[in-house]
Parts: sequence; structure tokens; C-alpha cells
Amino acid sequence: MKKIIFKAIPFDKKLVSLALESGVDAILTSPEDKETIESLGRVTVITPDDMPCVAINEKADEAVAVDLDKKGKDVCLAAGWEIIPVENLLAQIDALALEAESLERARLAASVMERGADSIVVTPEGAADLKQIVAELKLSQGKMDLQKATVTKIESAGLAHRVCVDTTSKLKKGQGILTGNSSAFTFLVHAETESNPYVAARPFRVNAGAVHAYAIQPGDKTTYLEELRSGSEVLVVDKSGETSVAVVGRSKLEVRPMLLITAEVQTPEGPISGKVFLQNAETIRVVSGAGEPVSVVTLKEGDEVLCRIDEAGRHFGMRIKEEISED
Repeated sequence: MKKIIFKAIPFDKKLVSLALESGVDAILTSPEDKETIESLGRVTVITPDDMPCVAINEKADEAVAVDLDKKGKDVCLAAGWEIIPVENLLAQIDALALEAESLERARLAASVMERGADSIVVTPEGAADLKQIVAELKLSQGKMDLQKATVTKIESAGLAHRVCVDTTSKLKKGQGILTGNSSAFTFLVHAETESNPYVAARPFRVNAGAVHAYAIQPGDKTTYLEELRSGSEVLVVDKSGETSVAVVGRSKLEVRPMLLITAEVQTPEGPISGKVFLQNAETIRVVSGAGEPVSVVTLKEGDEVLCRIDEAGRHFGMRIKEEISED
């Protein structure tokens, strides 16, 4: 996840307010304006002393940036940087910031050498694009490969503690979170965006499954559904694999009747199978192979649903290499 910083030099209260509303990680300003900005909202405020800005006009300027990094400074390259010097510095510096004066330049800054800058410093010229920059580079987690899996079995599974994940965001049709019995095989469980004659839509909610299930989080991490708390982050995924970050507002645990759904993906190495426990209710939906929400009570053997296939092996939610089997 990229850090987004707004450059409030010169100070402009309207632009600072826009930056605060957009959800930037920090604001870069002159020392004399630091207290004023801190009084406007709870945000990290830094000055050029904290993050010196280097203009790369010739080869020798690269050495200036490297020297500042060695002295423990966070280095920012001034607007107008070119690709080759950035590549040279990314190979030598652990953390690099790049100024961006537009959405296009911010996208480029985030993608150089497939790693990109660690921080994007949006200049006042880029203020009009600031919200879109935050949405794409801070909230988005890239695109995830989803596969079509064939449902092979649906069976009643008694009563269990299930978790409703209520996020602080309104999800859209086609979006949900990935959960499953194994981190190697997760199902795209749809948000409650669809209404029916008996229950209103609750687009902030994903009725995600039993307490033991894995849920995918940002940063290639997982957690058990039971461990989600207010303030936790979950990865929201849509039917095309596009991702974003949502914050958990409330985790709601109740005993409900459950279904055990088993599905299978055909791969060149052979079939891979996965399972998920979901509440037996009409409002709980997975995503069909065509990208449509489908209720678990109408789901049939032979139907296709969207899933994610990965390598098994997690320790406290972090990926590890070890021999593991989960069913």
C-alpha cells in the first residue's frame, strides 16, 4: 500500500481541508504552518527537514539523494523526475518518495520497476486528482486472479457461530470478501447489496461464514473471521478481481444454521477442492461464474462460483513455506 502525502507548500486552507477529507497519510508543509495544519485535523504533519526534496537535473544529483538516505532522511524527488534516475535510486534506497502533479504521474510513480515509490507526494497542481489518487494507490490492492469453481456438494451442517462483517463502507453489487476453510481455496462471499420482500439491503455487510474460516486481508495476509474487530481491515474483491480496503465497523457473532459448500477447480495438475461454511439463509450469497450474486439456498451442484486458488501455509496470518494440508 502506497503512502499518500499532500504537499501544502504554499499553505492553502482549502487544499489542506481537501487533503484531510481525501484521507491522505500525511501533509508536507513549511515549519511555520505545521501547528496551523495540526489544528485542522488529526494527521501526520511533516516538513522539508523530515523529507528533503531533491531535484534530479544531472547524474550527481542522484548521489545527493543517496547520501541523504544514508543519513536517515526520507528522500523525495521533485516533480519533473525521469524514469532512469528513479530506477537507479530504487536500486539503492530502501524508501523513496516521488512528487506527482497529476493522476497520470502518480500512477507512473507507483509502478516504476514494478515496485514504484513508497510514498507519492501530491503537489498542489494535482489537488483536483487527489481523491482519485488516494482511491487507486492507497485503497486499491491491485487485481486478484479469480477462478470458476464447480459446486460438487451442498449439505446441512448443523448450528455454528457465524460472523457478519459490517464494514464502514457501502459495497456494490459484485463485491464481497474471500473466505474459506483453507487459505489455499477461498470463496467470494457477496455483500448484502440485494434486497428482497422480507429484508432490506445492507450493502455494508458480508455474512462471511463460520468463526474458524480464513478471511483475506490487505498485504497478502489472512485472519480468522472470529478475530476480526472494529478497526480491522479486510480486502474487498469484486467479480473481476479488482480489490480495495475496507475497515471493519463491527463484527457480529451469532449461532445460526449452516451449510457446508464444497467446490472444485480443474487445473493442469488435477482438481483442487475447497470448502466453506455459510449460514443457511436466502440473504447469504456467493458470486456465480457469470459474476452475479446467487443465494446459497438456490445454489445447486454443478453451478459455478468464483473462488481464489492460492498456496496453503500461514502462520499468524503471514505466508510461510511449509508442508500443510487443510480440509
